[in-house]
Order: sequence, then structure tokens, then C-alpha cells
Amino acid sequence: MPTTALSRRWRRGPTLLAALALFTASALAAANPAAAADPLISQGKTTVASSTENAGTPASAATDGNTGTRWSSAFSDPQWIQVDLGASATVSQVVLNWEAAYARAFQIQVSADCNTNWNTIYNTTTSNGGVQTLAVNGSGRCVRVYGTQRATQWGYSLWEFQVYGTGGGQGPGGGTGAPPDSFWGDTNSIPAAHNVLTVKIMNKTNGKYPDSQVYWSFNGQTHSIAEQPYLDMPANSAGRMYFYLGSPTSQYNDFIEFTVGPSVFNGNTTRVDAFALKLMMRLKAKDGYDVTVGDSYDLFQEDRTATFQRFVNEVPTEFKGLAQAPNAPLRIPSPGSDPAFRTGGQYQNYFTAYAQSVGVNEPTSNITGCAGSMAGNPDMCAALNRHVATLPRDQWGNPTQYYKAAPANYYAKFWHDHGVNKLAYGFPYDDVAGQSSFISHGNPQWLIVAVGW
Repeated sequence: MPTTALSRRWRRGPTLLAALALFTASALAAANPAAAADPLISQGKTTVASSTENAGTPASAATDGNTGTRWSSAFSDPQWIQVDLGASATVSQVVLNWEAAYARAFQIQVSADCNTNWNTIYNTTTSNGGVQTLAVNGSGRCVRVYGTQRATQWGYSLWEFQVYGTGGGQGPGGGTGAPPDSFWGDTNSIPAAHNVLTVKIMNKTNGKYPDSQVYWSFNGQTHSIAEQPYLDMPANSAGRMYFYLGSPTSQYNDFIEFTVGPSVFNGNTTRVDAFALKLMMRLKAKDGYDVTVGDSYDLFQEDRTATFQRFVNEVPTEFKGLAQAPNAPLRIPSPGSDPAFRTGGQYQNYFTAYAQSVGVNEPTSNITGCAGSMAGNPDMCAALNRHVATLPRDQWGNPTQYYKAAPANYYAKFWHDHGVNKLAYGFPYDDVAGQSSFISHGNPQWLIVAVGW
């Protein structure tokens, strides 16, 4: 679908435009690229069990995204644990990360009523525990593991119980990859704004930095969140809020971009030039609008080193160096910002043949950066980055076709795979077909920005 050149200003560059109200509502549409597995739909959802061993091993610990917490049951058969997906969903995969006390025999079951009627979609009597990735096919609102034979004298115990599929309900501000509502703390205590909206900055570094070492900077103000966790945001033509870990001059820093009108907020998280800090935003408006964008909950739950390694593991050879020395551990630059993909670099011709096959004669850096002739051709730039340029044009707006083959911008793909609702700003025209992490709404009430390590 066509886009406007305005979107290219949402990048790490010297200029931002004020007229963000021109963005259409399609910028908020969710994506689900077929190249990625079905999304995780169980994390943070209501989870109950037939029993718990003690207060330290609740059912909710199996769906909290933290492999350091677990559910464990009483020491008897049978036992079960079930997650309520919030609405009917189609389930394609279940991953069970067993503790030493695992099930020898168990079933995976789905139910529409979460109570009486259960349909078995997987059954085994020879489980060996460990991490089990189970391909299943079923639908329902609730999914449960029903254990009938323990493998040890203890109960049943799961570090994680993950359900993948499509559908299900969303919690406040939620969606695929969004955190549980508890992640955001007490939103009722956010003070009312005297200006346009209240911005709250949250320390989500998992203990790496205290609040006194998490800083924000905007419009000449710089504070730690220990000093001042809130900003009463006025209207402004265009702006950035910067975040620093350790000190106000730390090399560990990143930012969000926005324009705030007298009664509207327009903004996004950006990976156009680089990843430096994990960032997530939740915007709440007075009419009930409640949307989250940014890096997904799974990234926030893990250490920075693990995220860099995750990137290396998931991208092709050409892109692995972006997350290795000398870039690591400070940042993961986009290919357009890295010498390897620029003229004279090892991968300077990465996109050349593919681009020429559709009549585009631009260096790889101009394709990943949507520069040169690509600056005025957002649809083609997006199509090249997503490897759909050789498909019929009516397929360019179909996210299920994106990133299926090389060459493609696998840097951008990574941030989509690990973005809330699969949305990210991985290159300047990533808003084509509504794929960017842009949010906009009138009469905003508050914005929470979570800063992670």
C-alpha cells in the first residue's frame, strides 16, 4: 500500500517533522510474518493448577516468561495445570520446560469452556522430560497439561509452559509479545497531567541498575527516575526523549521519538539506525485506547548478553557481525549504518542483483537506508527489504510473504520477530503496510516507557 515520505523522518537523523497526524490508522495494524513461528499467546495469561507444592511454586510461575521460576504440584497423580488464553485460539505448538520432577505420562488438552469439556490433542506415556516442543493442532480458550503418571517420587514441575498459536485475548495494553499487566505496576497512581499527558519512566533492567542510575533527558531536563520518574509532557513540534544507564553521559543510551500536539500523541520506538537499549511504550488515552509497542517481553526478561547472542543465532551469516565486536556490547547497528554493508565493505553487494532484477540500481546501503532513489519510493524500498519485490504488486502489502528468502533485511526481521505484535521500525519505510511500532491517539492520558538492559 502507498505510504508517505513523512515516515522516513522517524529515524535517527537530525530532523523530525511535526505533522505526524497525517499518519493513517493502518500504522497500528498488527503483523504476523509467516517466516516466523506462530506467536506465543500464553505468557502472562491467567494460569491455575490442580495443586501447588507451596506458595513459592504457583501455577502462574509457569507462564511468566521467567525460566528461574516454576510451578510444582502435590506429590500424587493425577495433576494438571491450565492456562486461559482469554478467548478462543488455534493452537499449533506447546513447549514444556520440565524441572527434574517431570511427567512420564501426560496429555495436552484444549477446552472451549475451560471446565468440563476437554479435547486431547497430544498424548504420551513415554516422556523423558527436559524441554519438549510438541506440534499440535486444536482450538479452544484454555489449554492444559494433564499428568497421569509421575516420573519421580515428587510431583509435577514446569519451569515454563508455553502455548503458540493465533487468536486468544489481550490484557490491558497487550497483544503478542506484550508483558503481563503486572509489568507496568500501579497505573492508577500515575498523576494527572496539567499539560497534554503524563510520561512515566520505568526501570526494567532486572536489577542491573538502581533507579538512581537510570536517567531520562528531554528538553533540557535530565533526571534519574529516583529523582523524578514523571514528566508532565507539553505540546511540542517534534522531540526525542533519551535514556541512559549508569550515568547521564553513558554510552548505554537510546531514545524514543514523538510529536505531541495540544490533544494528541504521535510516537514510536525506533531501530532504524541501531539497537542500544530495550524500550517498550504503553499509551493510554482518556477514551480507553490502550496500546503497547516496542521490544517484546521475552527480550526484557533476559540479560543483554543473551539478547546479543539471540540475534547472532537467528540471523544469517552476513548479519551476525552486527551483534559482535566491535559493536557489542554497546549496540547492534542496522546494516545501513555498518561499514560491512556500505561501499567497500564485505557485503556491499548484498542486495545488488536482487534490486537490479526489478530495475533498481542502488547500493545495498541505500536500500537498507531507503536513500537515493529509494527516498521517494517507499513501497519499493520496503518490498526490497522484505524480499517481496519480485512478487505481484498486490502481494507487497501481505505480511505473510515477508522475509521468506534472501536477500532480505534480517536485522529488521529480528526486531519484528521480537517486537510487541510483531511491529518494529527496522528501516526508514517500515511503516509501509502498517508494520512499524508507531502509535497515535487523541486525548492521551499517560505514556509509560519501560527501559531495559
